[in-house]
Amino acid sequence: MQPLLATSLVEQAAALARGDISSRELVLAHFEQIARVNPLLNAVVALDSDSALAAAERADGERARGRARSLVHGVPMTIKDGLDTAGVVSTGGTLGRAQFVPERDATAVARLRRAGAILLGKTNTPELTLYYDTENLIHGRTRNPYDLARSPGGSSGGAAAIVAACGAPFDLGTDTGGSIRLPAHFCGIAGLKPTSGRVPGTGLIIPPGSPVDALTQIGPMARHVEDLYPILRLICGPDDEDASAVPAPLRDPRRVRLERLRVAWYVDNGVFAVTPEVRAVIRNAARSLGAACARVVRHGELRVAAQSLDTEQSICSRHDPLIFQLRRLVGRL
Repeated sequence: MQPLLATSLVEQAAALARGDISSRELVLAHFEQIARVNPLLNAVVALDSDSALAAAERADGERARGRARSLVHGVPMTIKDGLDTAGVVSTGGTLGRAQFVPERDATAVARLRRAGAILLGKTNTPELTLYYDTENLIHGRTRNPYDLARSPGGSSGGAAAIVAACGAPFDLGTDTGGSIRLPAHFCGIAGLKPTSGRVPGTGLIIPPGSPVDALTQIGPMARHVEDLYPILRLICGPDDEDASAVPAPLRDPRRVRLERLRVAWYVDNGVFAVTPEVRAVIRNAARSLGAACARVVRHGELRVAAQSLDTEQSICSRHDPLIFQLRRLVGRL
């Protein structure tokens, strides 16, 4: 594997800008890494090789003429299969869409493509993106790159697994009750669930206007925290289709004054037991933050995770009629 593949999106973009590597070479290197790791992980469920290479050649030509569109110009990406991608099968993990090929991209995907990002392929998700593990009847189960016997989490488990395994610099996940945050945690990458309404849900497997609009968000997933803001900046803002999307201001995180921040931390969430290793990492992180922030306070136990779990379980288990109606809706799309 090329060492560059283990670096951040920002570093890969800088290498492209310097001319250290071409977009075509970077795309091919990622395809080689996917071929190496995906037979073990089952994280990438569809590839778009010809289109990706053609887009890379266009990106290289534009860059040679001084026309780089953004930081992600010529940088590869994968996209969770719960989001529509024009010309590439987008199943959402449900049999009713096993052969569905959208005519247009989800808004967030379209914005990244317009900025010059290059789609390599789609990553696995549970059916309708509504579960904490990543398995479905079309593509099967995705495995954790750090331990193939374990789960990568869900529902953005394919995204987290392939990003962690250096098969893509970044992906777009979706999160209703933990579907970005849990896989990011399980696979050791960074993920962000944006503020409600910041990113339009147009083109998501559960379309805008559903009962979970206020809970479901599209957000970036990458190996490094520094990559999240550049992606979010490109995908946020109303699109005149999703009525729940709002023009929320987006401030630059580099302007945050750490010495004014107040941080609460905890190691017990009232749902699952915490391993000694995770407990130690959290405590060390809190200790490090204490040297930089105004106030760092430990809470004995927070029930936030329990409430989130109850929310998603109520959607997935107790509201079977809702799932049935969603399946019927998706089958008609």
